[in-house]
Amino acid sequence: MDLEACTSHNVLERILLDESAEPTNLPLSLLENITNCFSLDHQIGSGGFAVVYKGVVGKGTVAVKKLSNMYGIHENKFQEEIKCLIKAKHKNIVRFLGYCADAQGKMKEYEGNLVMAEERNWLLCFDYACNGSLDKHITGRMTTFIPIFV
Repeated sequence: MDLEACTSHNVLERILLDESAEPTNLPLSLLENITNCFSLDHQIGSGGFAVVYKGVVGKGTVAVKKLSNMYGIHENKFQEEIKCLIKAKHKNIVRFLGYCADAQGKMKEYEGNLVMAEERNWLLCFDYACNGSLDKHITGRMTTFIPIFV
């Protein structure tokens, strides 16, 4: 784990323990580390717009929602979602812990040529709710995710 991820790991642990701590920006390397590089054995749910992974942070557990790379989602919509999640504080709402908006240039082949393409990673981190989602408790079965972007 790199130094940034190690420091952020401590910050995320503190946020988990301190209910009054505010959500924060989390580096992609930290989220990769706590989910074992988003491995299938850490996957706990999926839908049309995201895959959710279980992450281990010290003695705590988080849910990391990795949004699908879709061209229709704009950065301002992601920012608005984060603003709403930061404001949403209620005993019946799973606590929002942090977010990651990461963009990296990667060499990709396009029409026979190598080009630099921007690869975006948008992730949301929540306190892990071990009893599953509300729809499972209401209907007795799990339904697909509802998109968070309008």
